[in-house]
Amino acid sequence: MTTGKVLSNTDPALARCWHPVARSEEVGEQPTRVLLLGEPWVLYRASGQCRAFRDRCPHRLTPLSLGSCADGVLQCVYHGWRFDSDGRCIEIPALGPAATLPSRATLQPAAGLLERHGMVFLAPEDPIAPLGAVPEADEAGFVAGDLPPIRARSGAGLLADNFLDMAHFPFVHRATFGTEQAAEVPSYRVERDGWGFTVTYEHAFAHREDPGVAAGLRPLVQTRRLTYRLDAPFHLRLRIDFLEAGGANVIGFFVQPETDDRCRIYSTLWRNDLGGDADRLAEAVAFEAAVIEEDLAVQSAVDGLGLPLDPTMELHTRADRTTLELRRVLAELVTATGGLGGAR
Repeated sequence: MTTGKVLSNTDPALARCWHPVARSEEVGEQPTRVLLLGEPWVLYRASGQCRAFRDRCPHRLTPLSLGSCADGVLQCVYHGWRFDSDGRCIEIPALGPAATLPSRATLQPAAGLLERHGMVFLAPEDPIAPLGAVPEADEAGFVAGDLPPIRARSGAGLLADNFLDMAHFPFVHRATFGTEQAAEVPSYRVERDGWGFTVTYEHAFAHREDPGVAAGLRPLVQTRRLTYRLDAPFHLRLRIDFLEAGGANVIGFFVQPETDDRCRIYSTLWRNDLGGDADRLAEAVAFEAAVIEEDLAVQSAVDGLGLPLDPTMELHTRADRTTLELRRVLAELVTATGGLGGAR
């Protein structure tokens, strides 16, 4: 591990990873621009399939996202160059119909492009780690509720750190689910596998969503089992099993590092405890959005925005096993991809 280093949103090591860049519904037949690791990409659909290229025409580096598409052919707004769905130039109007086109007149595609969980994931370079899974997304009985994407001033590593942190619940989330009874974090183990890890533990919490509380059937403070999963770099999942009330809530949390100081957050709930009640699902989505806003009130105020990868740069306790393991995974990823882009 390199002493004194932090992982920024635009570190070159992250180029060899999968990242969310849009909700599937945000990508249509016309080009749209997204930012990832400080670089622009153009997304569009050809014959229903998502395409992704660096957002620059090889002629004058004009953003292709300013152009238009017809029948899956992308046309640059500046000089009208046209590219097929594989990124090959098929027409340069200024040269006429019989011209021989330059072999370099091609677009630079993403190394990897997948649609999962209602999102588009992009890997700029050959990914070193696999894209994480959400088994419940395809499991009978679970219904999905998408939160609107949230753009925030923050570091992607800090947001992942916050998602995995258990000790802040009683303090940051007093207005939602935090309770004094959960101030002490019980002992737990981190199970590492490849470029990810899993953690399971139980704690007390205020179950304000449970109708049985208002009906006097169950107390407000109940027990829930939390199972966290990280797949590097910023693909996170939390399964919450409600031990008294029954059922499960799965929270997917996926971070897109856009620029040095900006991220876009995609979060989805998968629930099997709402009995198909659309109103309760909408309430659950609004509740989770409020939880994230509580987190962002703190995370957006952090100076520096990078995640320290050297454990000696911060003070850690036994309650920080998940977040310390996050630093280990990302530090190993950086080493495997050639090192950090620079010291902070």
